[in-house]
Amino acid sequence: MHDELQTLKNLGKTSAQWLHASGIHTATELRQLGAVGAYRAVKRRGFGASKVLLYAIEGALRDIHWKDLPETLKRELNEALNKSP
Repeated sequence: MHDELQTLKNLGKTSAQWLHASGIHTATELRQLGAVGAYRAVKRRGFGASKVLLYAIEGALRDIHWKDLPETLKRELNEALNKSP
């Protein structure tokens, strides 16, 4: 079975499974939620995802490796995550 999410940079089998279990099945759905929304959805399902998943999703949406995200962007993601949903 083809898994569209696993074709995105940074997203492997486990992260794709967590996203699927959270109701996110396509790149379009991932883009609509954004990294923060998708990360929150995964955490709400009780998965033990670290902040690396947040960065990996953002990198996937930008088609860059998560380690290459600028520190300013990582701070912005964390600030957005800390705001009420």
